[in-house]
Amino acid sequence: MENITFRIRRYDGTNTWVQEYRLPYEKGKTILWALTKIKDEIDPTLNFTSACRHAICGSCGVKVNGHAFLACKTSLDKLLETFDTSVLYFEPLGNYDVVRDLVVDWKPKMEKMKKVKPWLLPSREGSKEEGFRQSKQQFAKISSSTDCILCGICASECGQLAINDGGYLEPFIINKAYRFVVDSRDNAPEEHIRPVLENELWKCIHCMQCVSKCPKEIPLTDEIAYLRKETMKMGEVHNQGARHAYAFYHDVKKWGRLNEMTLPVKTDGMVTTLRKRIPFAYRMIVKGKINPLRLPKAVKGIKGVRKIYQQVEEESKS
Repeated sequence: MENITFRIRRYDGTNTWVQEYRLPYEKGKTILWALTKIKDEIDPTLNFTSACRHAICGSCGVKVNGHAFLACKTSLDKLLETFDTSVLYFEPLGNYDVVRDLVVDWKPKMEKMKKVKPWLLPSREGSKEEGFRQSKQQFAKISSSTDCILCGICASECGQLAINDGGYLEPFIINKAYRFVVDSRDNAPEEHIRPVLENELWKCIHCMQCVSKCPKEIPLTDEIAYLRKETMKMGEVHNQGARHAYAFYHDVKKWGRLNEMTLPVKTDGMVTTLRKRIPFAYRMIVKGKINPLRLPKAVKGIKGVRKIYQQVEEESKS
């Protein structure tokens, strides 16, 4: 390969267009190297953000061929091999307002983050003068979540944000809430959890893109699962998400499988199911996708399934 072609989506505040640049191939370079070289040697009007160049500041997130990457950490060789092409299409992070070219507006996201109170609400077991001590085990609970560099890649890849009208919180905001919920020095975890619950916590679609693309490998979906369990401990068990989770739990415990005939009723209630689901259910029956006359039977290995439940329940009590 002699050259790499870069097609970059440009935006001047009014107009959008795609501009093409070419650079000679050099082994061992990064996305950020290419953007910097284009700006320094070909087109000084190109706009993008970057700072530390060491995957610490999180300012150089960008989409390449439809996927978000941290520009300073991602090698061009890896991209060329992954996409099997010498043509790369650059665009700004998704689910953000664009300011210019590859520069996105973070201000609305930061305003949104304030909802979860992303600061320590200190316990009485410490003071500003004496500090707040943590054991190694207590620190371990926050070590991963505090690795977040606010690059915004998780938000760009989030499938729920792509279809949501603005209520759902960005994964990095949920991570920020989680970080203080599990912090032993915080005295009011519910004040961080409740805003997450009220902003459609249960809407996560488990596409796992936030986890697989996070440059710091933060287990964001595990954090969401933890926060969901905490809301149920708080007594928030009558919302659609909690009812759906309980339906899965009880069906699998009883039958070893999900009963899709009763799942909508258990999740949405009889009235909502009759009002919204009947036409859809009718079409599925006509197409042979479901059989309302077939009664559920326990799977062959149901005793083993119930032993797993028993073991998990005993361990959760210990």
